[in-house]
Amino acid sequence: MKEKSLRRIRFENVAAKRVQRILEYLDKLANCSNKNNYEYYEADVRRMFKEIKDRLNHTESLYKNELKRSNNDSFTF
Repeated sequence: MKEKSLRRIRFENVAAKRVQRILEYLDKLANCSNKNNYEYYEADVRRMFKEIKDRLNHTESLYKNELKRSNNDSFTF
């Protein structure tokens, strides 16, 4: 079995913690949906989730571009 590199181990540790933190913050944001405690409008919800989706799409594209770049290092015609 191939031994994990230090960079791989570091990625797994850091990424796992950051994803977990994002999920926890999304749970906290979900708590704000209670209309008994907060007042908000449909436009607020659209704007919030547009920003979240835009940032998520941007981040995903960074990963995909990096994967594509690293997979295309070989010569082709």
